[in-house]
Amino acid sequence: MQKFQHATIRGHKIFYREAGAKNLSVIVLLHGFPSSSHMFRDLIPKIQKKFHVIAPDYIGFGYSDSPSVNKFEYTFDNLASYVEELLFNKLGLKKFIIYVQDYGAPIGFRIAAKHPDAITGIVVQNGNAYAEGIGPGFDPLKPFWKNRNAETEAPIRGVLGKDSTKFQYTNGVKDISLISPDSYTMDQHFLDRPGNDAIQLNLLHNYQSNFKHYDEWQKFFKRMQPKTLIVWGKNDLFFTVEGAKAYLKDIPKAKLHLLDTGHFALEDSSDFIAEQINHFF
Repeated sequence: MQKFQHATIRGHKIFYREAGAKNLSVIVLLHGFPSSSHMFRDLIPKIQKKFHVIAPDYIGFGYSDSPSVNKFEYTFDNLASYVEELLFNKLGLKKFIIYVQDYGAPIGFRIAAKHPDAITGIVVQNGNAYAEGIGPGFDPLKPFWKNRNAETEAPIRGVLGKDSTKFQYTNGVKDISLISPDSYTMDQHFLDRPGNDAIQLNLLHNYQSNFKHYDEWQKFFKRMQPKTLIVWGKNDLFFTVEGAKAYLKDIPKAKLHLLDTGHFALEDSSDFIAEQINHFF
């Protein structure tokens, strides 16, 4: 049975899913944009017999609190600090595997670099830590990063619409009938909340702050050699196959699987990914 929990951190409520016996090895599932812990709904039942699972929603996402941009600093540094406090202070975790996808990578790798001895393994699913991993899907963001104004912001607002959300789930997928509409419908529900557009725009603009950390994260990989499983949708427009293969430069014993799917590989490949996690760790 899964439990659906909340913790209050610095006055803000964070929602998280919890499953599996507490005496098992811990795996922390860190979701991407524009999703939430909902993206792990199919994976959790398939790994909970072997792992104690924690899957939080970041502030501004899913069922966690979503304070306005005037009351909360929406940066990756700040989101990571709340997840860090949840894991170490509220839940008292000492060691755990991190599963990172999309936004989960810069959040999880910030925590890993700060607490290297806590990380017992990494699962990477289309989560980037190398310059060569940035794909053409990021091209519309580059003028926005360089000069944020009404003109450069306009096309980015389109990223928050239902067509774009559905595209992220269906592009590069062999059999679209395997993609549950619950995925993009749930994400869009939260994106459409009043004020959430401002939250997401701030985070999309702040995404460029992650690039300066790549060297730090790569040094962590090289120094600690974490047990690493890479399960990567190879048809992803946002994060390229080159970005997946780049991990092997620093973690040569990492296991790489390139899957014939897109950005949200769990939607049609959760059986395979769960099997790999259960076996690899």
